[in-house]
Amino acid sequence: MFGRKKTLNDELATTVENEPGRPGAKNRPTPKRREQEALNKRPLIVTDRKAATKQDKVARREAMAKQRAGMLVGDEKYLPARDKGPRRRFIRDSVDSRWNIGEFMLPIMLIVLLLSFVRTNWALLLVFVLVYGLILVAIGDAVLMWRRTRRKVEAKFGQAEKGDAWYAIMRAFQMRRTRMPKPQVDRGNPPA
Repeated sequence: MFGRKKTLNDELATTVENEPGRPGAKNRPTPKRREQEALNKRPLIVTDRKAATKQDKVARREAMAKQRAGMLVGDEKYLPARDKGPRRRFIRDSVDSRWNIGEFMLPIMLIVLLLSFVRTNWALLLVFVLVYGLILVAIGDAVLMWRRTRRKVEAKFGQAEKGDAWYAIMRAFQMRRTRMPKPQVDRGNPPA
């Protein structure tokens, strides 16, 4: 009886192998339960910690690279919560489409720093005027930029939200190359 069963299983296996696969069918025998459980077994505590750490680092590095690439392109899925949504995209595009005085503050502050090492009266006066003058002009420019942007945001999306002004002003004070997500519009092309 046992031998007969083996021959039947062998015959069934050969007939299954010879038959062409049916579309929509599984086309393979169901695996045994113990085989499936054996595939799923892994130790709770990893025996080779170095290899596990290395795999974890590689996986994290790949995930971060994927997220960074998505941020550079401006993909909504990879953006942080503060940058998500059509309202924030509109604000970003509105800020990125114009020249902002605030984005020139860092290079000018480097010049001011170099001038501060010169200990003459004209250099100290120039440093004072440059620092405070630039700060006042940049703040004024940012306020005017936000007022124009707020009108556009309210016309398109309704009432402006609480953090929109701060978001636009902080983006205006960053140098264009260092902004994240990267600017998606050219200067002079405001969003519609």
